[in-house]
Amino acid sequence: MASDELKNILKSSKSRELGDIIRRAREMGELTHVLSKGLPGEYAGAIVAANLREDGDLIVIAASPAWASRLRYETDALLATAREAGLSPTACRVRVTQS
Repeated sequence: MASDELKNILKSSKSRELGDIIRRAREMGELTHVLSKGLPGEYAGAIVAANLREDGDLIVIAASPAWASRLRYETDALLATAREAGLSPTACRVRVTQS
């Protein structure tokens, strides 16, 4: 697909859903970055993705089962970091990526 075609799709009013998906992906990327920075340096790469659900659950996707185990000990720090970023999580759940 040519870049001009892609630009037209992204600008189209019919692509509002696509724009919402892109916006949401950016927000999740920013959250992942913020949470990663809130952990000690040796946790670099431990978090693959993060999401805050409407019900208040902070979902953290770990890179491996070993990282998930370690991140479960850091849920208080993850919640505090999310709150410092202006979010209102009520619980933190750590999951493992399905690769």
